[in-house]
Amino acid sequence: MITIAVALSIILLLVILYLLFRIQVLASIFTGSYRRDIGKSNKINAALFLAFFVVMGGLFIWSMNSASEDMIIPIASEHGIDIDSMFWLTMGVIGFVFVLTHILLFWYSYKYQHNDNKRAYYYPHNNKIEIIWTVIPAVVMALLVFSGWKTWAKITSPAPENAVVVEVMGKQFNWLARYPGADNKLGLVKHTLIDATNEFGIDLNDRDAQDDFPGDPTSFHVPKGVPVQLKIRSRDVIHSVFLPHFRVKMDAVPGMPTTFWFIPTKTTAEMQTETGNANFQYELACTEVCGRGHFAMKMTMIVDEPEDYQKWVEAQQKKTFASQLQGGAPADSAAAVALNTTSDAAVAAATATKQ
Repeated sequence: MITIAVALSIILLLVILYLLFRIQVLASIFTGSYRRDIGKSNKINAALFLAFFVVMGGLFIWSMNSASEDMIIPIASEHGIDIDSMFWLTMGVIGFVFVLTHILLFWYSYKYQHNDNKRAYYYPHNNKIEIIWTVIPAVVMALLVFSGWKTWAKITSPAPENAVVVEVMGKQFNWLARYPGADNKLGLVKHTLIDATNEFGIDLNDRDAQDDFPGDPTSFHVPKGVPVQLKIRSRDVIHSVFLPHFRVKMDAVPGMPTTFWFIPTKTTAEMQTETGNANFQYELACTEVCGRGHFAMKMTMIVDEPEDYQKWVEAQQKKTFASQLQGGAPADSAAAVALNTTSDAAVAAATATKQ
């Protein structure tokens, strides 16, 4: 307590001294005896303002150019072009205003530095200027909002009927993938059925669930040039699906399934060639801090040519959830044999178009 009292006393003393100094300055101003010496510091500070602006502006441009390859990654989806166009349009408008205002800020600091022979011009109000600097930003912001809404509405519209469906489920701390079988319909899941062997909580009493099959433990496959619909959900806390090369980002919310569809335009092999990295892999990362193991929330996404994807699906259809959960019992034969599904037709059409 003594230490606190001493500290408070020192602070109070400093405040009193400051107030006394201010009172003395104000009294001298009122009596006309106050003299302020500015000297050369006024011009020096004004020149330093301009120098700071030029040097820091140059460093900003240099850092942007040197880091551009790391910040701007290649696009691998059709809608990614629209997303990037919207982003750079917004950055262009904001950047123009930012640069203009800072040029004026630093120039005015230099041009209107203190001069004893000048008096400030009192300009209290101007309706015309008020209207101009209110209407122009309002119109620009409205156009940007409309452009963003139009792009977002386009990429979040209902998925095409021929879309390949993949369910991605997040849980602490990894991702799981599930595919519909020959019927192209994901079966019913219930959280009450989740256990160590049935991680999705699949209800095997639902006929649509009989031919569902899992992806690889650490990766999932999609075909190139075909609409892919991600059905996203979480088993515990909020996660977030982020596929940076495809400009895909959507939260995984417990109890509230979300969805996002896109069309991949580059296979994994093509991207390896483009980047010059033979080990390149598309990554699905979680961008919502979801606990101590958040860093481990990663999964590889493999984009195949349509014919390669078809071969992979046919091989995986033999490993249904039903056969695994029922101790190796075969999946429903009618569903397992029927291969002319909607998603298969889409892949076949893409293959025919390529050939």
